[in-house]
Amino acid sequence: MRSFPFGLAALCLLLLSLITGAYIAAHPTPKKTSTLTMWTFAKPHYEAYSKAVPAFEKANPGVKVDVQLVSYNATTQRLRAAFWADLDVPDLVEVEISAAGSFFRGSEKNIGFLDLTDRIQAENLDKRMVAARFGPYMSRGRIYGLPHDVHPVQLAYRRDIFEKEGVDVKQIETWDDFVRVGQQLTKRQGGQTRYMIELSDTSRDNLEVFLFQRGGGYFDAQGDVIFDNQAAVQAMMQYVPLVAGPDRIGNNLGGGQILTRAVEDGYLLCLLAPDWRTKSFENDIPKMKGKMALMPLPAIERGGPRTSTWGGTMLGITKKCQNPDLAWKFAKFLYLNEQDLAERFSGTNIIPPVRAVWDSPAFTRPSPYWSGQPLGKTYADLAPQVPLQYGSPFVQIAKDKLGQALVACVQRYNTQGKEGFEPFVQEQLKRSADQVRKMMARSPYQ
Repeated sequence: MRSFPFGLAALCLLLLSLITGAYIAAHPTPKKTSTLTMWTFAKPHYEAYSKAVPAFEKANPGVKVDVQLVSYNATTQRLRAAFWADLDVPDLVEVEISAAGSFFRGSEKNIGFLDLTDRIQAENLDKRMVAARFGPYMSRGRIYGLPHDVHPVQLAYRRDIFEKEGVDVKQIETWDDFVRVGQQLTKRQGGQTRYMIELSDTSRDNLEVFLFQRGGGYFDAQGDVIFDNQAAVQAMMQYVPLVAGPDRIGNNLGGGQILTRAVEDGYLLCLLAPDWRTKSFENDIPKMKGKMALMPLPAIERGGPRTSTWGGTMLGITKKCQNPDLAWKFAKFLYLNEQDLAERFSGTNIIPPVRAVWDSPAFTRPSPYWSGQPLGKTYADLAPQVPLQYGSPFVQIAKDKLGQALVACVQRYNTQGKEGFEPFVQEQLKRSADQVRKMMARSPYQ
């Protein structure tokens, strides 16, 4: 050390560099052996695709597909950073609907995914699939992702308790009907506490269902902020009294074992149920087999749409893909193969956006868990009514701001009730929406 002129710290750094360099040289990064690499963040998707890959490889000799299960962050922050830094990325990626818009920032040349519009239109996929599901994956009228799902929403309810209480769900046509029945069934004092529906007073996830059902959203087709328009105001006015004030009929205890107990004990009678969530109920609340059933969402007005939507996923092909034609072929194999889609539904309860598959036996088969109802058909019948929504690079920020407005409105309603509530809602939504507008105005990369 005395003979090293730069000191102990520099010597340690030098030794560390030599050791790590030697290790890297001895353990080089394995060469890529697959023809196509695909990322998905959802374990059920990964398991289904892994089963499907051998058939694709057999039909395409010499092709090897590597489907990888990666974290949600890998398909969002890490993937965006990789696009911007021009680093290696997979050939195909599934992206969750709330994050998809963040990849469409800037001009077309700055978007890391291939424009699929011409391919989709050439094969009439925009007509063979539910057209509304392309909206979240569009930018400036161009489509960058294939929709994986539709995710219509129904209400899951304790059929046995409803029947015991003499409630005929066929008489529940509107939300007004639902609230009237909910006031009868909810018990907040004395005896067993019971709430009509699971709804959160802090999370915007449930509020979104009401917002979309009214034809509202976060952004319009031109990318302008709209979650302070009249549809949004009315959605907030409808939602808050369900979760706040002395007459509320909704409560939320969180997920996991707490939710399981709440449903088993009859603490919660109804739950918002997009198709994907029904499989969670089957797995997490098995004791309710035969006691649960599904009904369409109550309409805003009699004769109106009886569903909304919650969640979603797209499949995109990256511009780094060396063989986009083969990647497109694989994408269609996963998302359009009717036999695989029917089998996949049995494991996930997720309705695909491909209309032709909805009549297959897998979708019309009675479900023992859901009191003998044909689970798939109940959702497929509602799928064409799923409302259109649009994405944006700022959609996650907008969602956060809507959540903040919800919390403020709940606090106001709890302390002051209905008096002056609508002007307050208008003010809060406009304040939140204006904050998003200011962020958009400052960004040169929209």
